[in-house]
Formats: sequence, structure tokens, C-alpha cells
Amino acid sequence: MVRLLLNTLVFLGSAAIGLLAADRLVSGVSVSWRGFVVAVVVFALAQAILSPFIAKMASRYASAFLGGIGLVSTFVALLLASVLTHGLSIRGAGSWVAATVVVWLVTAVATLLLPLLVVKKKIGKE
Repeated sequence: MVRLLLNTLVFLGSAAIGLLAADRLVSGVSVSWRGFVVAVVVFALAQAILSPFIAKMASRYASAFLGGIGLVSTFVALLLASVLTHGLSIRGAGSWVAATVVVWLVTAVATLLLPLLVVKKKIGKE
């Protein structure tokens, strides 16, 4: 149970960091503070649900696309978070491409580093 909670927190934290990075680094992307939490939750849920589904579909019908699954699921999750919430706005095709790459890269790195930070803090307290 604790592991599930930690995994969920890491996933939500990496999504939040990814969206904030896109807000800062990509012109055409804006994150409103009022809808930020909802956008993060929608993005993270969409990413968690879509990644396995898109991977399964790609392996079945288009195995050449397997390497881009993370980018595709990130794009679709951004699209859903943008459409379903008022917390994320992306304008322009170039901004969509750049936001997809930035969020994908930052969430991947954050997903690796956040657990290490949690473990390091826990070890430091003991």
C-alpha cells in the first residue's frame, strides 16, 4: 500500500514538474495556477491509462512505432488535459510538438530522480 502511494505521488510530482517545465520553456504553453492541480491529475491519469493501451495497439498494428509510445501518449495526455481543464493551454503546432517533447523528457527524468530524493531523505533521517 505504501509503495502504491509513493508511486502515485512520484507520478503526480513528475507530471507537475513536466507541465511547469513546458510552461517555462515553451512559448505558447501556459499553465494557470487556478487549474494547475486539475490539469496535473487529468494529465497523469490519461498518461497512466493511455501508455499501456497505445503500446499494445502499436505492438499489434504498427511495431515500428514502439519507440515513440512515450511521445504519443504524452501528446494525447496533453491534448486531454488541455481540452478537459482550464489549467493548461497550448497554442500553435510548434508549441504542441515542443511541449510534448519537453513534458516527455522532464517527466521521464523526474520519474527516475524523485524516488531517489525520497530514499535519500529517508536515509538521512535515520
